[in-house]
Amino acid sequence: MKEGIHPKYVDCKVTCACGNTFMTKSTKPEMRLDVCSACHPFFTGQQKFANRGGRVEKFKQKYGLK
Repeated sequence: MKEGIHPKYVDCKVTCACGNTFMTKSTKPEMRLDVCSACHPFFTGQQKFANRGGRVEKFKQKYGLK
């Protein structure tokens, strides 16, 4: 590596909007996130699935067909 052209690699404090904080390494000393692994629906298992149904199901429900 050439001397003097690379940014410093320092400890970084990461803060999420949910209040979770953790330490990592980065070229910046501090980062703020909107979503982290502690609050993201994929990682928490509280993902909401919208089962709206298709056209046929809507038609059957509208006209009382089974």
